[in-house]
Amino acid sequence: MNGAQAIARILKQEGIENLSCFPSNPIIEAAAAEGIRPIICRQERAGVNIADGFSRVSNGRRIGVFAMQYGPGAENAYGGVAQAFADSVPILLLPAGYPRDRADTSPNFGAALNYGGVTKWAGQVNSAARIPEMMRRAFSHLRTGRPGPVLLEVPGDVSSEEVDEAALSLRPVTPVRSAGDPGDVAEAARALIAAKRPVVHAGQGVLYAEASDDLRELAELLQAPVMTTLTGKSAFPEDHPLSLGTGSNTTTGMVHHFLQHADLVFGIGCSFTQTTFGVTIPPGKVMVHSTNDPADVNKDYRIDVAVVGDAKLVLRQVIDEVRRQGGSGVPREDPTPAREIAAVKSEWLQGWMPRLTSDDTPINPYRVVWDLMHTLDRRNSIV
Repeated sequence: MNGAQAIARILKQEGIENLSCFPSNPIIEAAAAEGIRPIICRQERAGVNIADGFSRVSNGRRIGVFAMQYGPGAENAYGGVAQAFADSVPILLLPAGYPRDRADTSPNFGAALNYGGVTKWAGQVNSAARIPEMMRRAFSHLRTGRPGPVLLEVPGDVSSEEVDEAALSLRPVTPVRSAGDPGDVAEAARALIAAKRPVVHAGQGVLYAEASDDLRELAELLQAPVMTTLTGKSAFPEDHPLSLGTGSNTTTGMVHHFLQHADLVFGIGCSFTQTTFGVTIPPGKVMVHSTNDPADVNKDYRIDVAVVGDAKLVLRQVIDEVRRQGGSGVPREDPTPAREIAAVKSEWLQGWMPRLTSDDTPINPYRVVWDLMHTLDRRNSIV
């Protein structure tokens, strides 16, 4: 068994069913021989996007994988990987590499070296004997902590080098999750109970943790309005009476209104990064932040209470702690959040209705969105 076949065997053991790819890379044929379906794209960035979308729609339960050739192939994929990195999407990249005795020859492009800034981890297999170790390391990064692209460069001579098949009898990598520190959780619960006008700021960490039901339970327990980030969209149902919609540089009237009047913002599964793709939190709010990446805490906002851990585990802890502290059915200012949200939403939509229902020719793009909303089964559709 050679190196490419060993990698394909491990991919199969890890539950990989499809391989997005652009020739040529010896892993493609080896993967097909293992029963992994190759999906050939027309350009490398598109191949990365295929893997990206596959990981997103399964909340990272199934990992998208993309294989490409060395040199120009690895170069052309860079933009798609940078996007996946910015959006924290777990994808595995398997670029071929120049033979080891040519890797340092200018201007040959070394993927492991040059992708360091847009991947969670980037490595190179410098010996076929290390393939099991390096693949284990790659999948550990993919399934633990904050998601992101992982790259493993495989030089051409390593792909053809012989591997001891007995070394491949390994178990698939299992995810590792951490709950929050109980003291931090108790402090967060006290702050949430004490708040008069809290807002929950939910990111895509809720999606990857599959914690939407827990988020809804906490929102209803506290009667707290919920907004999502762009990448966290659908983590909370937007037809729920407590939904404010999605916050970004362009946002809903409800998000704007409630953030202005909030006394506390609880970020769950988000990074609180200040970006044109996110909404800016007005000053003067108590900030409670739960994330699985400690590097996000106190990054762009001063955080009053931080809880580091998996979004689902932390939400369960906070729910239980709120109940333990007697915070069930917390009274809020009148009118109740649901009535206030409905009133703000009604006024906001009135201003948009002329565009949403426009009969102009050519068709108004807002009309397209409006018709899609009323045609598709939104609970079973991905746009």
